[in-house]
Amino acid sequence: MNTAITGVSLLLPGLTDPRGLLRPAVTDGEPVDPAALIGKKGLRYKDRATQLGLCMAKAALTDAGLLGPSGITIPGERVGVVVSTNLGNVDTVCRAVETIAKEGTAGLSPMDTPNASSNITASEIAIRFDLRGPNLTVCNGATSGLDAVRWAALTLRSGRADRMLVIGVEPENPMTRALVGGPVVDGGAALVLSRSAEADRCRAVLGPAVRAATLADGAGRLADAVPHAGAWVTDHSDVVPEFAARVDLSGWGECSGALGVMQCAAAVGWADSGRTDPVCALTGGHPGAVASAGLVLRPPGPSS
Repeated sequence: MNTAITGVSLLLPGLTDPRGLLRPAVTDGEPVDPAALIGKKGLRYKDRATQLGLCMAKAALTDAGLLGPSGITIPGERVGVVVSTNLGNVDTVCRAVETIAKEGTAGLSPMDTPNASSNITASEIAIRFDLRGPNLTVCNGATSGLDAVRWAALTLRSGRADRMLVIGVEPENPMTRALVGGPVVDGGAALVLSRSAEADRCRAVLGPAVRAATLADGAGRLADAVPHAGAWVTDHSDVVPEFAARVDLSGWGECSGALGVMQCAAAVGWADSGRTDPVCALTGGHPGAVASAGLVLRPPGPSS
């Protein structure tokens, strides 16, 4: 069973069209204002990553035709959520630790404390949109985004859900910037994955997924799976074949857990621009990393 991307959303400063990921990053756009996108109601006590995730979830579900004026249009128990974020609530966690050190647990806010849970973004998205299927958070470093896509696809193949919402998100704030030593993306991307037999809004089709101990091994396995991919979406130029285009998302800042999902959105942008050749996405290989993840994505059509 092939898995199709049937909905996509992109949320970056100054950019919401996946085709824009094929061009160099423009980082002087205005920061995303979640209240302007989904209204102020329910955002007051949400951390930045969750606010951004809620915006992307609404846009992706709408793009997939699953969200109407009264909410989700299919049984919510058959729609799951996987969120990839490595830095999402680090500011909340650090703030809570500092408060405990200074004031003890009595100083903690009962409204803020739930945001210290690593699965807060996935949980809030499920609650807001009544998505009662499997709910997961992946936060395992550089490969996290593509791992999240792979877990979502496996959930569909197992029959535990009919649709999976995958979100990769990271927030920009003083704590995340200090942690990674530079700018953070402040946004990300979302996908809706569906069984291909039910996919009437197919934007791209997932091909082989690979996981390897090193970046070179992962690149080699991707090249074996698709010898003539039209583009490679990766920050590592040394693994891209000479004949292929390279899409580099590093100009958006540290994408971390959002990177793999943004790479898939770039592959949708590749298909939306009229290209018919497959795309290889590859993450991993950063200092201290011990793994790589890769994924082939094909534009919709008979060859998929």
